[in-house]
Amino acid sequence: MPFTAYLAQSPYSTPGAQVPQYAGLPADPARLARVVRDLLIHRGEGELFSHTIPGDRLHDDAETRYVDGILEILAARSDAPLGKPRPPAERFVGVCRDFALLYCSLLRHTGTPARIRVGFADYFGTDKFHGDHVVTEYWDTDRGRWLLADAQLADPAVTRHWNAGFDPFDVPRTRFLTAGTAWRMIREQGADHREFGLHPPQEGPLWGERFVAGSVRLDLAALNRVETLLWDVWGLDHTDYDQEQTLDDKARAVYDRAAAVIAGDDVPYDEARALFAGDDVLRTPETVLSLAPYNGPTRVTLRS
Repeated sequence: MPFTAYLAQSPYSTPGAQVPQYAGLPADPARLARVVRDLLIHRGEGELFSHTIPGDRLHDDAETRYVDGILEILAARSDAPLGKPRPPAERFVGVCRDFALLYCSLLRHTGTPARIRVGFADYFGTDKFHGDHVVTEYWDTDRGRWLLADAQLADPAVTRHWNAGFDPFDVPRTRFLTAGTAWRMIREQGADHREFGLHPPQEGPLWGERFVAGSVRLDLAALNRVETLLWDVWGLDHTDYDQEQTLDDKARAVYDRAAAVIAGDDVPYDEARALFAGDDVLRTPETVLSLAPYNGPTRVTLRS
């Protein structure tokens, strides 16, 4: 098991010059998740926390691509140590990917192998819809397996709000489906692709086979320590969300091949690395198209 690959920080997860902020933090995964939960507020959680999120933070915070940038913003809003819970007005305003990546960074820093996983959760809504989501996967030495952990649920009040009903530090793999698992369910088990996406079909175009394929691409990248924004797109015809929700057979074959590698509970690292390195469609290029939800599309050259 190549644990060392997931102990080392990536260009995205490294705290860089902000590493002194990590001083004094606990190593226990559950306590670290609560630290993250008390530093961040999700873009969609204003009402849950009875907090009006300022427009500039709502639009701009989650465009912060790297952990050192998240830490800079946190330091600018409060000089309190990271381990001290913050009121919503002093938190970073992010999305699930930011919770997962900061948590991953803290785990790696304190000696726990960790990686982020892109997929679909069924516990933020009803009606069988699987919503776009990102969690952290970490290696539990005592149990000898990878566990899925959702730092967004580390506050019991949030867990109760969503009526999750499970241990947020060992999320059942039936409740969070990795992107490869979701793809194979659609392709091989007859699952309805309309039940996967950012939102149900009646709410807009961000659902279906094309969306799941994009999540497969993002999850493979994350397994290779390239933890991009969720709206970074590349490869094949992924240039605009306003397209047909289905793919042609050529594109399906690409994602069939990727899902066969990354859908399992214990992803073979060498195979995932070889697939990512050897496929011009799946591999993240130096420059991606970022379809920022509020700020609009732009070309971004990534840190390497």
